[in-house]
Amino acid sequence: MKRRGDKIAAITAYDYLFARLVDAAGVDVVLVGDSLGQVVLGLDSTLPVTLDDMIHHARAVRRGVARALLVVDLPFLTYQVSREDALRNAGRVMRETGAAAVKLEGGSPAICETVRALVDAGIPVMGHLGFTPQSVNQTGTRVQARDDDGAARLLQDAKRLEEAGAFCVVLELVPGTVARTVTEALEIPTIGIGAGAGCDGQVLVLHDMLGLNPGFTPRFLRTFADVGQVAGDGVKEYVRTVKAGEYPGPEHTF
Repeated sequence: MKRRGDKIAAITAYDYLFARLVDAAGVDVVLVGDSLGQVVLGLDSTLPVTLDDMIHHARAVRRGVARALLVVDLPFLTYQVSREDALRNAGRVMRETGAAAVKLEGGSPAICETVRALVDAGIPVMGHLGFTPQSVNQTGTRVQARDDDGAARLLQDAKRLEEAGAFCVVLELVPGTVARTVTEALEIPTIGIGAGAGCDGQVLVLHDMLGLNPGFTPRFLRTFADVGQVAGDGVKEYVRTVKAGEYPGPEHTF
């Protein structure tokens, strides 16, 4: 797709019904993100999400995805401790979920050695640079690579991931000019989130772009459908009709 100049549409999903919906809508990549910590489990960050959480949700998503590429996040401390841990945990994800690839964060030499080990074992890896949510306690939630040194480090990390065998890199919260430079320097595609239009594709969290997470309104987010408002109105109408004795009516009764 990158060689043809075709943009890549990626989106997250965490359950069977939404997975089936986004797959049928034509997305190219479905990501079971550890963002499920916030939008599904109600946690403050991705850090408490476990491998079992990811596998549980990815198995459900797999049942709903018929054609898109399915990628699953490796959660915090499932790949950073040792390459043996990373192989074991990524192998569990692949074996128990039916995913096509895993995603991990960072581009340090140590992380890239892990990427190389996973790829050598037959596990496709998507990278993730810029703002990396698992490092939020170090970086805060802010745009990365704003200065020349930061941009140079980002480009170096991206090239290192490519050399290690990653097939794709997510760029999150990166200035648009920097993301475009990185994209043009790589043979593998980039997927942006808060990284401008110069990336080879885009990804959003499903609940955010459907208006189901109304407290989250970053600059990069566009709400494509206000499902939260529609759902809330529907539930209110259900409550009203039940309390008024209007539902169920004769047409709903056996």
